Amino acid sequence: MRAWIIRALILTGLIGAVTAFHQSRTHRPTRISAATEKGILLLGNGSEPETMDPQLATGTPEHHLFDALFEGLVATTVEDPDANGPGVATHWETPDFITWTFHLRPEAKWSDGTPLTARDFLFSFQRILSPDLAAPYAPMLYPMLNAEEYNKGTVKDFTQVGAKAPDDHTLQIILKGPAPYLPSMLKHYAWHPVPQHVIERFGKMTDKDTPWTRVGNLVGNGPFQLKEWRYTHSITVDRNPHYWDAATVKLNAIQFIPIVSDATEERAFRDGQIHVTNTVPLSKLDHYRTKEPQVFHADPMLGTYFYRINVTKAPFKDPRVRKALVLAVDQQALIQNVLRGGQKPALGFTPSGAGEGYVSPGQLKYDPDEARRLLAEAGFPDGKGFPKFDILINTMESHRTVGEAIQEMWKKNLNIPAGVLNQDWGVYLENQRKLDYQICRAGWVGDYLDPYTFLSIWQKGDGNNNTGWSNPRYDELMQASLREGDSKKRLALLGEAETLLLEELPMIPLYYYVRNHLSRPEVRGLKSSLLEHRCYKAVSLIP
Repeated sequence: MRAWIIRALILTGLIGAVTAFHQSRTHRPTRISAATEKGILLLGNGSEPETMDPQLATGTPEHHLFDALFEGLVATTVEDPDANGPGVATHWETPDFITWTFHLRPEAKWSDGTPLTARDFLFSFQRILSPDLAAPYAPMLYPMLNAEEYNKGTVKDFTQVGAKAPDDHTLQIILKGPAPYLPSMLKHYAWHPVPQHVIERFGKMTDKDTPWTRVGNLVGNGPFQLKEWRYTHSITVDRNPHYWDAATVKLNAIQFIPIVSDATEERAFRDGQIHVTNTVPLSKLDHYRTKEPQVFHADPMLGTYFYRINVTKAPFKDPRVRKALVLAVDQQALIQNVLRGGQKPALGFTPSGAGEGYVSPGQLKYDPDEARRLLAEAGFPDGKGFPKFDILINTMESHRTVGEAIQEMWKKNLNIPAGVLNQDWGVYLENQRKLDYQICRAGWVGDYLDPYTFLSIWQKGDGNNNTGWSNPRYDELMQASLREGDSKKRLALLGEAETLLLEELPMIPLYYYVRNHLSRPEVRGLKSSLLEHRCYKAVSLIP
């Protein structure tokens, strides 16, 4: 009896120990619960940013960071990220949509406490337009009088460019033609101020990759400031006490976490490691849509997923080959059987909603018979003799899945050999710029609410073209649209330009975006945006 009692006591103690251990495991705080208590948003951000210089960047991961670190004359609003609210400018006026006067707030400061004035904007405009900087987004400023001429070196004196500072708190922007959409455009980081007093501490205005963008050096004017950068792990920003609207900011910090694998990111979300994902694995869309709808979000976006074509390389120099590639893609099958996320077929390049009254002339369709005829006419009957080529993608499972689906369509319909080549974000971007590719995955989200944001990138010399394609008539139409004051005539010019673009096809439109992502219920105020703008000062965390 005594031995039995002793064994029972030992067993009871073991059970209690195991139970206590189990409870400590199940009730142990997760990373997000601890971060929520501290007011720190943990945000999946796709890739590591290529640069922290807003005048050299082109990607969405950088855009997400700059929405926290910088602010332009016009800003997003707490109620609607796509609306135009006061930023550095309290208000503005224009008599003709050509001459705009912006009144800057006297309390505007950089994150180091230095006053921010209209002269900072003049410096920033001059820097991004300087030919020596070779900023890819310099054409964003081309609506401004003589901006293009200064960027191309035909005008040498920056005082001839349409930007003036009558005093420290007044900025005038003079355009080459009427642009009612200018306030929406000014929210893009290409127009944001950069700190002259910091940049020139580390070199000349046009020096690239200087230490000014490093932790401890980078100075911005947004609601947050750069605190820490642990490469490939996280970028942390915390509250900027000198921000003019600091009292509205609710979060204490944001961690931008670069997770290039959507499957890894989804596991991190499921395991309580991040509050918000950048995307959702294609294989998990149905599960979250039906089983966990409280965390699943499918937000409309003004964006096009497409493939760039390097028209400087054979056989892609031939427009018949390019059109054959387009006609051999079944967009509907791609959307219904592969993506399954609510995307729409891209019948043209410009999505609907890009501008009031504009309808894309695109009538692209799936026609494998015509595709085969064109390919044969180009010298490759039944695909014979067509050289092997690669579809270049950046690291992400969904891009590979789409690439393999397109690869199979081209094999089935054209009998041509395509591979899928994966590269990390920075290498992928550099090879695009150098035209060191044949076919390349790409996406374009509108920078402002106007079709010009989609069509302008195909002009000769634009830093986002990256195909080697140009057409003098196309450039004429785009420039004429900047000078045309009649809205209907202007949209007609843009429509004619897009028609020409879709005849020559230096790219393959695939679908119009929907942004699928996961967000914890603790996250409040992170609203959807057609343009991917984020108003972080509206975001809070409720345990």
